[in-house]
Amino acid sequence: MTLATEAAPAAPPPPRSRNHLLAVIPASEFRELKAHLTTVDLHAKDRLAESNGPIEMVYFPLDAVLSMAAVDRDGEAVEVGSAGCEGMTGLPVLLGTEQSTCRVLVQVGGQAERMDAAVLQREARRHDHFRRLLYLYAQAFMTQIAQSTACNRLHAAEQRLARWLLICRDRVGRDEMPITQETMAVMLGVRRATVTEAASGLQRDGLIRYRRGVVAIVDRPGLEAATCECYGIVREEFDRLLGVRVG
Repeated sequence: MTLATEAAPAAPPPPRSRNHLLAVIPASEFRELKAHLTTVDLHAKDRLAESNGPIEMVYFPLDAVLSMAAVDRDGEAVEVGSAGCEGMTGLPVLLGTEQSTCRVLVQVGGQAERMDAAVLQREARRHDHFRRLLYLYAQAFMTQIAQSTACNRLHAAEQRLARWLLICRDRVGRDEMPITQETMAVMLGVRRATVTEAASGLQRDGLIRYRRGVVAIVDRPGLEAATCECYGIVREEFDRLLGVRVG
């Protein structure tokens, strides 16, 4: 006699998108939005928007990391915010303007979903949940900016570099990342010599491995212990507002 066996539980459906914002949009809204999304490859140092220039496209990163940098009259840039798989670029469009206040650069290459800026404005008006989700993301992004500003003023370069590397790791989903010292200096707003000293300290402690143009995290718990509280504060705010976690 053959014994009856219980059916194996059905596997959960795969996420609709590797971008966390797009993944939590109700299925009915996402089906309509998907027709307006194009998957694109982004390469390090690509410029997606210029300071005081028009915002023609918005980007929802999948595994790329994008930087919003303030640019002075001499062309010097420093990061004021960034976005990865937890978010998007082009928030000024959502708030009713078509001009970028920052230069948008690709920090770490990868893929993103691209949408026409005018389409984003239209679809945000049409879809209540999508619009509310984007506004919540805008609030979380402002927390990121505020915390980064405090971090740059209050914490040592080594702590800040540890925080920045953890954020990048969460966004790209891998321990080894192509990042130059020049990029790290711009993102942290410090001289390259300061980056060299901070990276050397983390490497000496066995937390990262750094060779020309590539950083690998080899001890994530140790790196988390080496960073400041700013990393956890921003993660928790994204959890609270959006119910999504990076990493």
